[in-house]
Amino acid sequence: MTLIKTTFGRRSFLKSSALAGGGLMLGFSWLASCKPTPEQVLDMPKEWFDINAYLKIGENGLVTIMSPNPEIGQNVKTSMPMLVAEELDVDWTNVIVEQAPLDTNLFTRQLAGGSQSIRQGWESLRMAGASARHMLKEAAAQAWQVPVDEISTSMGVLTHESSGNSAGFGEMASAAAQITVPEEVKLKDVKDFKIIGTSRKNVDGPKIVTGQPLYGLDYDREGMLVAMIAHPPAFGLKLKSVDDSVAKTMPGIIDVFAMKTYKDDYQWQWCDVNSYPDLVVVVGNSTWEVLNAKKALSMEWESIGSNNKNIPADLENSKDHMALMLDMQNKKAEVRRKDGNPEAVFKKAAKIIERTYSCPFLAHNCMEPMNFFADVTENKAELAGPIQTPEFMEKSVAARLGMELEQVDIQMTRMGGGFGRRLYGHFLVEAAAISQKVKAPVKLIYTREDDMTTGIYRPAYLATYRAALDENNELLAFHVNAGGIPESPLFANRFPAGAVDHYLAESWAASSNITVGAFRAPRSNFIAGAEQSFLDELAEEIGKDPIDFRLELLEKAKNNPVGEKNDYEATRYAGVLELLKEKSNWGKEQSELHRGVSAYYCHNSYVAQVLDMVVENGSPVIEKVTCAIDCGIVVNPDAAINLAEGGVVDGIGHAMYSEVTFKDGVPGQNNFDNYRMIRHSEAPKSIDVHFVESEIDPTGLGEPPFPPIMGAVANALYKATGKRFYDQPFMGSSSKVLG
Repeated sequence: MTLIKTTFGRRSFLKSSALAGGGLMLGFSWLASCKPTPEQVLDMPKEWFDINAYLKIGENGLVTIMSPNPEIGQNVKTSMPMLVAEELDVDWTNVIVEQAPLDTNLFTRQLAGGSQSIRQGWESLRMAGASARHMLKEAAAQAWQVPVDEISTSMGVLTHESSGNSAGFGEMASAAAQITVPEEVKLKDVKDFKIIGTSRKNVDGPKIVTGQPLYGLDYDREGMLVAMIAHPPAFGLKLKSVDDSVAKTMPGIIDVFAMKTYKDDYQWQWCDVNSYPDLVVVVGNSTWEVLNAKKALSMEWESIGSNNKNIPADLENSKDHMALMLDMQNKKAEVRRKDGNPEAVFKKAAKIIERTYSCPFLAHNCMEPMNFFADVTENKAELAGPIQTPEFMEKSVAARLGMELEQVDIQMTRMGGGFGRRLYGHFLVEAAAISQKVKAPVKLIYTREDDMTTGIYRPAYLATYRAALDENNELLAFHVNAGGIPESPLFANRFPAGAVDHYLAESWAASSNITVGAFRAPRSNFIAGAEQSFLDELAEEIGKDPIDFRLELLEKAKNNPVGEKNDYEATRYAGVLELLKEKSNWGKEQSELHRGVSAYYCHNSYVAQVLDMVVENGSPVIEKVTCAIDCGIVVNPDAAINLAEGGVVDGIGHAMYSEVTFKDGVPGQNNFDNYRMIRHSEAPKSIDVHFVESEIDPTGLGEPPFPPIMGAVANALYKATGKRFYDQPFMGSSSKVLG
């Protein structure tokens, strides 16, 4: 049992001064003298009692638990309340989950990013439940005049065994709400978990499948107008002039005007990435009317002519990007890590293996395009919509509107996709500025074409790997040189760093005006596939089984590590490979089955995968993916499996088909008819997910299953074709390339 100080994140446990109902003499509610029936329990309470920032209890025992972080489909709206419910000892069937509002005084890290929601909330959320349970026990102890340590809890019921007293949580809620928050609480041992580690259905599931309003695009307000934007067609252009005479006369149009999203003296935050701050805005009564008026605009564009990290300039071409990256790679790079004397070893090597890998820009393509609601008045700004960084964007909105933080209220809706795109909330600032301009509530809606052509792409990357071998094909030295436009994907201290005596990692970056940002598993989403493809080719050259080769390197990193900055645990890394070997029946291959393996560490978790491929009519068909994961304690197994499956399918699609190209600064793909996504028939026929049994605190899971599958795809394609694949997308616009 863990004893934990509640002063950790203490502001999260400040009780509301305005209780939903007052306490009676002993804190009993009207149900104190009778047991509610199951039907009564399911009814909404007449009174709620606030226990702490995370939960409130109704007089009938129903419990509302607040989910503080944004929900982008990773299911934290279910999993985070499970942590509270576990320590509270409540019956999960009596729990209602609500999305918490943005409140930096009550909650910390209200952000969806880095696969950190569960990891960062592991103690604070459990503490909220444990504190509430303690306060309920204190209330019961005072009511029954017995020692608090003699009271037990289970399934929402307080019991004092020796006296025979028992009461539901609802009966003690009023009194418990007035108990002082304890200075420290005991958290459960893993062996005592009843909710954590069990599968619970998505709390929004019924609303999703019945089409009830949950998402930003669903948001509605009486008197709300619809706004759309027109932005330059190319990175490096800005608005020169606009003829809006036709658009302004069209039915339902309220206003058309040019607008600057950010003022010239604005202090940019990291989440304010914005391709086109100068826009033309159309505001009207309905989406259809505004869309038609937008098409009627006549606009001229001109070159920006300056290089600013936030404002694009210069018209770029994809054909020049590869040449630029190859040129940068031949220049002196920044040494990020050096063990031993790799240069000398390479000079004396009997054999050198060198391979270069690349990938293109990628668009996020969230199923729900960017949108946000804003109602800005003289003294207040109310906003609602899908955003991963509400706390940061609150500051951006306040700065743009000239308001104090206290005047800005951001409500979080469920997101129809994110994984990085909605970390950057320029569309939120745009909505607020438009509402302030037209003095009315407004919902800003991006079309699919707007969404795909305004940037925040996954960067383009290039990496060259070299290995030095002796005359016996033993690995002597390892060198990686990696960069990209406009950032490097290198993680200098990840595997195989620490496993090779002579190791060199170098980094570089080429400047660009195409705006990029975090994409599911930033940087890892390329470097993992490149690294794992090279390790497979290296294992073949050396003459070793690819899994055994990795395990040998990890054994060296475990028993005789090189350097002191290795950011992975070799034992856990090897553990997922061993589990994968067992679950995939590795070594018992069938002749028609082509198998590719890959393993990677990121976001504090370890994932290993085997992809089984066959060739039918010249096209690759993925029969199965076996996945082994070490992410610590698994909170909600069904949800965890869903995340792993989604990561696998997502990674296969991007590795095989997806890319964004540019000609004179214009994105060549602007909708799903010309941006190739994976199709149902191309997904694996089955995905088999296995978790390492662990009592380690949970680590990341939303992103880790995504990067390694790209290496597994490349390695399986090689087995199927005899050809190595170095440049993504492997299949391009047609999947029938195998013969």
